[in-house]
Amino acid sequence: MRRTTITAVLLAATLGLSAQKTIAPPSGGKAISDELIGIFFEDISSAADGGLYAELIQNGSFEYNPTERDGWGAGTAWRLVRPGHSLGYLEPCTDRPIHANNPTFMRVNIERVGHYYDFDGWTGFGIQNDGFDGIPAKAGASYTFSVFMRNVKGGDKKVRVALVEPQGWGKSPKLIADAEIDVNSADWRKYEVKLTAQENSPKAVLQILALEKGVLDVDMVSLMPEDTYKGHGMRKDLAEALADLHPKFMRFPGGCVVHGGGDGFWNTYRWKTTVGPKEQRRGLKNTWGYHQSMGLGYFEYFQFCQDLGMEPLPILPCGVSCQGTNGGWGMKDQAQDWVPMSEMDEWVAEALDLIEWANGDATTKWGRVRAEAGHPKPFNLKYLGLGNEERISPEFIERFKYIFDRVRAAHPEIIIVGTAGPGSHPGNRDFEEGWKLADEVGLPILDEHYYEPHDYFLNSRQYDNYPRDRKTKVYLGEYAAKDKKLIDALAEGLYLLHVERNGDVVAMTSYAPLFARRNATNWNPDLIYFDNERPYLTCSYYVQQMFGQSSGNYYYGDCVTIDDATNLQGQSVILNTKTRQLFVKVCNASGDAKKAQVNLSRFKGLKKMAVKTTLCGQPNDENNYEQQPIVPQKEDIKAQKKFTLDLAPYSMVMIEMGL
Repeated sequence: MRRTTITAVLLAATLGLSAQKTIAPPSGGKAISDELIGIFFEDISSAADGGLYAELIQNGSFEYNPTERDGWGAGTAWRLVRPGHSLGYLEPCTDRPIHANNPTFMRVNIERVGHYYDFDGWTGFGIQNDGFDGIPAKAGASYTFSVFMRNVKGGDKKVRVALVEPQGWGKSPKLIADAEIDVNSADWRKYEVKLTAQENSPKAVLQILALEKGVLDVDMVSLMPEDTYKGHGMRKDLAEALADLHPKFMRFPGGCVVHGGGDGFWNTYRWKTTVGPKEQRRGLKNTWGYHQSMGLGYFEYFQFCQDLGMEPLPILPCGVSCQGTNGGWGMKDQAQDWVPMSEMDEWVAEALDLIEWANGDATTKWGRVRAEAGHPKPFNLKYLGLGNEERISPEFIERFKYIFDRVRAAHPEIIIVGTAGPGSHPGNRDFEEGWKLADEVGLPILDEHYYEPHDYFLNSRQYDNYPRDRKTKVYLGEYAAKDKKLIDALAEGLYLLHVERNGDVVAMTSYAPLFARRNATNWNPDLIYFDNERPYLTCSYYVQQMFGQSSGNYYYGDCVTIDDATNLQGQSVILNTKTRQLFVKVCNASGDAKKAQVNLSRFKGLKKMAVKTTLCGQPNDENNYEQQPIVPQKEDIKAQKKFTLDLAPYSMVMIEMGL
């Protein structure tokens, strides 16, 4: 996904970014946030397990259960296999587990192992996992298999672990990779082997086959590609797609996921149960109707932020549930619940301990937990979100103030992000109450959310009317046009141009949702769709990419004039004084060709060459699993201080120059 082109290399050399010093901005500009474009990761539409988290085994801890989805149980995603006429049975158990947070494991009772000559020598008794719609094995690639096992009866056992491709009834599976493990302990022990695929198999399965009689306990089955993003367990192509957005921050873990699965506070997402060894983490029912293994936990989120150079923005619950719990959106007073004030110190501690975990040195209680996980240096947490999209009720206000005051007193250096509730438009009750609360407590940043048809983003310029003297900045934390066609992406582009114009008021933005897995999509549209083989990048993705690549700290609104302009055209010129880059962006969301007059005379020392990126097509074009007609077109052009820019119908253009 990420490619270093000859053009990019030459441009970098021409710009000399690493050797140049910061420049002074010429007059006429406005200082704006240089963190306008970030990403919002929520585990919705199987974005984590089966998605960004590179684990290939589904339900490896045997913790799926009917509370999460009707019909689910410990054996979901597993099946019994007994080649060679082997005999036995499977038994989900909870006695003496590895850890109380993962109480269920699978007991494999092997009564007979068939003869080796049966079915071409394929034999054994055990279990098979089909992964997430199959396991995509790639020829020459290596995979780390790990498992906890213990002998219950029958002494030491040989266990065959194999990646295979099923061939149908009566035929031995095609062998992709295999290894043997000697299980030689009556207590839980972790075993690990490497499997190297001999050929491609897009829908392989994993088999764990005991080769001797007896009883064997199995838990925490894992199969991870060795080639993950920077070696930290993220699926490489999806991580690279995010890196190509050049995001400045990442908000996580939600979204409504912050409040848990809507079953009560017992099911609220608690970061402390996601940072220890994988076998000690507590899985959780997901708000969107499936299981979260927490293999992608707070440690991995923070590590991923570091790998991409993003500021982490964790969002914590603050003792108030989502008002949409169990269909509560349709209720007159909605279904918001709250913990007693006598229990609020627990939720305060959740925030204070997280700051210590992220920023404390290794001698502190929680800093030691981080260091023992493999990161002795602090993560340097800057932002912390409290609450997500709650109804701004009196109960919420009381609890938010309680936790906000204590976190601010203990850590004045932390920038706290609050919430304006759902539907963040002027006139909305929660919006008005949220801003009233923000002004009262002196909140640094307030998180607004709204999803609207593309007409809203084509015509609204919400932030032009915000007070310029307000201390609280805006974080547009969730937004999207309600479709994924080119016209929707261009509408979002026009809106982001207006956000840049108001970059003194708006500090951060993030499109939502970020990911959706094929055949497991809870929400449409999403920025990136994917299956086991590759990501599918939407038109909106490429608009986000343009803005991420063109971040800067000064805005100039009078350098571009669009002939016969309407509300369907917009422009901005952004200067990055640190990297000495200048960006001109112009959007034409109409069906008429337009011309833009560009005057960059105030910027001294323009380099000779520039790069022009164009996104263009028909308004109803969209990228999907079958075709991707909308992709950016890049070309090298001669840089000029004054020029006319031709704008095709339904297009967005960005020109990148060096100073």
